[in-house]
Amino acid sequence: MKKVIVFIVVIGVLAGAYSFFGKQGKPSGRPHFGGPVKVVAEPVVRQPLIKTIEALGTALANESVTLTASLNETVRRVNFEDGEFVEAGTILVELSNEEEEAQLAEAGANLDEAKRQLARLVDLDKRGIAATSEVDGARSLAEAAEARLNTVIARLDDRLIRAPFSGVLGFRQVSPGSLLMAGTAITTLDDVAKIKLDFTVPETVLNLMKPGSNILARSVSWGDRDFVGVVRAVGSRVDPVTRAVVVRALIANEDRALRPGMLLTVRVITEEKQAFMVPERVVVQVGGEAFVYAVDSENVAHKQTVQLGTRQAGDVEIVSGVNEGDRIVTQGVIKLRNGSQVTFTDEAAKMVKKGRPR
Repeated sequence: MKKVIVFIVVIGVLAGAYSFFGKQGKPSGRPHFGGPVKVVAEPVVRQPLIKTIEALGTALANESVTLTASLNETVRRVNFEDGEFVEAGTILVELSNEEEEAQLAEAGANLDEAKRQLARLVDLDKRGIAATSEVDGARSLAEAAEARLNTVIARLDDRLIRAPFSGVLGFRQVSPGSLLMAGTAITTLDDVAKIKLDFTVPETVLNLMKPGSNILARSVSWGDRDFVGVVRAVGSRVDPVTRAVVVRALIANEDRALRPGMLLTVRVITEEKQAFMVPERVVVQVGGEAFVYAVDSENVAHKQTVQLGTRQAGDVEIVSGVNEGDRIVTQGVIKLRNGSQVTFTDEAAKMVKKGRPR
């Protein structure tokens, strides 16, 4: 009998406990989240979005030449130093020209004599003393003497090696007194005021490569410095093996920071626009749905479905689903549920003012 009574008592205690704790655990009609959630919320603003295509390219001089002589002669004087910048027309090397100088003096004297004879006969012809044929012969002799002088001057000029355009010289390959043979390299000359940049892109993006498109190039030598250029031309052929096409751009290089032969990373700007860009961590994705938490005027967070666009450097574009000025949660997203009451933390706000992490 006692066992029956104890059993009944235990059953009663258990039933009472179930009734008490069961009611406590029942959900009410509204979600219960244990107080406001501390978050950081920022207004949605438009930011620049730049779409680019990346490639590798090689820098080339705008103009480049290896200077040589056109004849065999001894070097008389060298007028430049290694790596010097020279203007167009600067005399770089003088070759021996003693024979030509003697011929120049002779041709000059012959021309002067021919001109005196012509002037004398013209004067006599005016007085009716000289025959017209004699005047014509003297005039022909003067013209021949002048032509001879010009020939000697041209031969002298061949013994002066000049810079054909402004640029930077390479290393000197000759010395005074050395015998220079026709075609022997004297030095190199590169016009680097502008740099040609040749790079290849796959044919799948050929439709985006247009003359006039802006590019940004970087070299490991100059860190994060961007060299701005413009696409000048697109190759007329696609390589049948690599399925790539060569694109040529021009980059201004007034300070001569870039040099021919450098390897550059290239970003071709294919589109520039203003867009709603947010850090990727702000967007919650469940299956095929993406949403953010927008905070209303009563500081309540609501799920807001969005459509995503371009991803770039830790950020993502929101194509639709938000309006400019909407406040969305940027920190504390993981703690939220739809309808959560939120409050804003001063510490998080300070972090955002200093520069939110991307």
